[in-house]
Amino acid sequence: MSTSPTPDSPQVEAARYALLRRLAPSMRHHLVVNLQPIGMIYEVMDRRLRAPTPDIAHLQDSAGKINGFAKAALASCIDVVGWLAPDDTVGVSVPDAVRECAALLATSFSFRGYALRNEVGDVRVQVRRSAIRQLLAATLLHCTDHHPAPAELVLGAAAEEGGVRLSVLVRPTQGDKGIPAEAHYRQIAWEDVAALAGAEGVELVRQGDAVVLRFAAF
Repeated sequence: MSTSPTPDSPQVEAARYALLRRLAPSMRHHLVVNLQPIGMIYEVMDRRLRAPTPDIAHLQDSAGKINGFAKAALASCIDVVGWLAPDDTVGVSVPDAVRECAALLATSFSFRGYALRNEVGDVRVQVRRSAIRQLLAATLLHCTDHHPAPAELVLGAAAEEGGVRLSVLVRPTQGDKGIPAEAHYRQIAWEDVAALAGAEGVELVRQGDAVVLRFAAF
């Protein structure tokens, strides 16, 4: 009789490591996107400060923008740390979790010829944030690894008794096949997703071209 892998089993640890390695390029982009504008704004401020009569209003506006981007960059750093060292005591609504994963992966997917379509809607169910982050990201990567581009990944969700049903459907599309991804690390296998699901207590099934995940309410 088979049993679910424990959270610290070698199989689960290998799956988590593979997932983080695959997410690393997207995380890097996520971290620098709010830092890059700061240098550009500083250069503009420096030129304005060299003027014979600096425009204080414009300088204050630029300083405010730098402050805003710095706060956003700090929030991004804290967010990425949450991926590396997840807190199992934190919950999140399903729509928010889907938006988080989509924001992290959408750009890299679009380059590879995949589009994310969020049809989750207003599902007012909270689930464990660490579980849905890992399982949804791993499922999306698995789907793009094993279904040729161009394609779209349609995310849907429905509340069920005691939890929520989250689905990822892959639909072939017409158009640009995108740019082949660099081999940052190996593909995410079905066994990886299954190991993570077992460790997190998440039900995982295939239904045709869709992957269905069932999360318990948090």
